Amino acid sequence: MRKTGRRLRQGAVIAVALALVALSTPAATATDSTVTDSTATDSTATDGTAGVVPARVHNPWAWQATVGDRPAGRAALVFFTSRTRYLESTGVLVGRDGGYRLIPLHVAEDHGLISPDGRHYLRPSGDLLDLTSGQQRRTIPVGMRPLAWSSDGQRVLSSRSKDDPVISYGPDNQQLNDPQKPDDLLVLDPYRGTEQVVEAGTFAAHAAAAWSPGGDLVAVAGPPDVPAQLAERQRLVVTDPTSDSPQWEVDLGDRRMLAGPAAWHPDGRRIALLAFDGCAGPHCTPEQVAERTWRIEFLDAATGRAFGQPLPVADSTTKIVGWRGGDPVAKQSIAVDGDDGDRQAILAALSPGGTREVLVTAPPGSTDLAVPGDLLTRAAFGGPERRPSPFAAPLWFYLALAVPTLLAGALLGRHRRRRRGSAADTGPGPTPQPEA
Repeated sequence: MRKTGRRLRQGAVIAVALALVALSTPAATATDSTVTDSTATDSTATDGTAGVVPARVHNPWAWQATVGDRPAGRAALVFFTSRTRYLESTGVLVGRDGGYRLIPLHVAEDHGLISPDGRHYLRPSGDLLDLTSGQQRRTIPVGMRPLAWSSDGQRVLSSRSKDDPVISYGPDNQQLNDPQKPDDLLVLDPYRGTEQVVEAGTFAAHAAAAWSPGGDLVAVAGPPDVPAQLAERQRLVVTDPTSDSPQWEVDLGDRRMLAGPAAWHPDGRRIALLAFDGCAGPHCTPEQVAERTWRIEFLDAATGRAFGQPLPVADSTTKIVGWRGGDPVAKQSIAVDGDDGDRQAILAALSPGGTREVLVTAPPGSTDLAVPGDLLTRAAFGGPERRPSPFAAPLWFYLALAVPTLLAGALLGRHRRRRRGSAADTGPGPTPQPEA
């Protein structure tokens, strides 16, 4: 019994100590550029690898703390996976000090955007999450869909749906509203909450957008009207955000699309498209879709005409997120060990010879992967493999460990005191007297 009681007391001390460690972790402030996780054992900012994108990251622990629980500083990358305790798509921040934190998403919420300096996460809901403090505030109206940050991190290109959510009818059964209104293209200041409408022509929806390297022009693509949207046909427009009319536009058809938020080449002279040969449109079978052959094409940024030679790419390529010199860095979704049912996101540098160099590998089950623009611009890849610390947990997890142990210790102590009390009440038996 003594050994059991001693073990319970030791367990209680350990659990309380862990809870105290969690409570004593210093909170990040809004001015922090990096915050060292005082309980993390995987890596710190003092190892010389801060500000470098890790080559491989892993799924978090089920009890991993959220950014709001315990901020981990600016992001080295963010990936998205449903393999968390939320059992649905969740952002996983990997900080520049190696700490892992969760970014829970709202129900049916799309993925947001990481600011170029890795400090903020902008939600489609309009909330701006400060990753260095864990504080979140509403800065832009709801109904937005952020498309791309400007390279200086001060503006966001966003689409705003104007569709009526519910169709209503008059007394003669005539439709009173329009559930398919053209969307607005806006330039937002996510810090002050201001917005500016961009005159880029009529779009039923905006599929993708990219800023020019100097931030003076934008490229936006999407279906111009509802029939084009149903047929999966797109148009590309290049315009000055402050101008009343576009500089040029070109029909992309149903086999070409803007290559993502970093589609504009760093030299400013060309814009990248993703294009394919094969079956196009909404009626293609999965087998026909799998037979498509993909490439990256370029358009002259000044005229919209074809520019240079295309670059063959794998069908797993979904968008260009940055550039390493003149080579595009693309996000791809690849099968894990040849199993099409289990996929993972990677970033890869694609060379003109058709070879691929994998730069970042997210874990199995990951569906998206984002790296802040400042690290992409510096091509800061090749950092050490990061693993989540099991000690980077929220306070409630430590309390969940401590409370049962403390209760068990208290009950055991009470039981032992009652036994001692019973023994004292009984007292010793009568002392036998020697015979005369």
